[in-house]
Amino acid sequence: MSKLRVGLLFGGRSGEHEVSIISAKAIANALSSGENSQKYEVTPFYIQKNGVWQAGETAQQVLTSGKPTENDSQTANLWQFPPQAADIDLWFPVLHGPNGEDGTIQGLLTLMQVPFVGSGVLGSAVGMDKIAMKTAFAQAGIPQVKYKAITRDQIWSNPCIFPKLCDEIEASLGYPCFVKPANLGSSVGIAKVRSRQELEAALDNAASYDRRIIVEAGVVAREVECAVLGNDNPKASVIGEITFNSDFYDYETKYTQGKADLFIPASLPKNIVPKIQELAVKAFLAVDGAGLSRVDFFYVEATGEILINEINTFPGFTSTSMYPQLWEKTGISFTELVDQLIQLAIERHSKLEEIEES
Repeated sequence: MSKLRVGLLFGGRSGEHEVSIISAKAIANALSSGENSQKYEVTPFYIQKNGVWQAGETAQQVLTSGKPTENDSQTANLWQFPPQAADIDLWFPVLHGPNGEDGTIQGLLTLMQVPFVGSGVLGSAVGMDKIAMKTAFAQAGIPQVKYKAITRDQIWSNPCIFPKLCDEIEASLGYPCFVKPANLGSSVGIAKVRSRQELEAALDNAASYDRRIIVEAGVVAREVECAVLGNDNPKASVIGEITFNSDFYDYETKYTQGKADLFIPASLPKNIVPKIQELAVKAFLAVDGAGLSRVDFFYVEATGEILINEINTFPGFTSTSMYPQLWEKTGISFTELVDQLIQLAIERHSKLEEIEES
């Protein structure tokens, strides 16, 4: 049997460019190990920060070194793909954040009419936009913290409206609360605020990142996570917990070694674990997820409440990331996990083709 030609797509035009490279390197190693090496032929495709696609020696060099290249003078043209792209049987997009995890690249891969790992356009877009995501969760009846959705125009366009907006946030959510751009990952642009002055500054800052902003009520809770794997009938992993000493789980805490600790499985009451797993699957289906997702929750020990925080349709995938570690503790090794993701992509693509042909 000939090997399946897998296009490993990484890098991208987001603030998580470097993390994407590390994730892709781990996946490439897994696809080249054990039985996977007999099944798959990996071709790396690197998207530079300026959007230019690179293949061949350049892409392999970035993958091997784990370090991005400098942008060249070439401008991005989506209709001038590297010629190797025509030979790909399946795409494995290892892209985090905007222009990779938000439905944009998924739309392009859909037009290519070949299978790809992960959620489609709808699941990726809803899973990326925190406002759309929370709307989907509310419709599905999944408990979550109180929040208020606002736009950049409400913050910047009319100075007379801005004080009233802050009054409404204080009255409905109180302090502390969190201000977040709706469409950025890795805690970029997020601020925890405890006063009117901090709220005004945080709203102004968040508006510089995105035209849609969400403000969430703060909650005293443990932060736990559950991994989901599958398509129409997904399964949930054991539960993991993140602990940290910083004010909240910001970018520096996430990506600085020793700043946060992961506990898998989390020490939780026995009746809480299946509830979190059930809600994780429910959230996955609510956004039309496919392949993989990591679902983050708040567990309020004082009341026993479980509140959903967010879903990540393509979470970090390094060997030390929470998603693969959760499955490792559940009984699926890293190499088995990437194999299953490819098989799920093939299954989903085949079903979509059947629908189109009927």
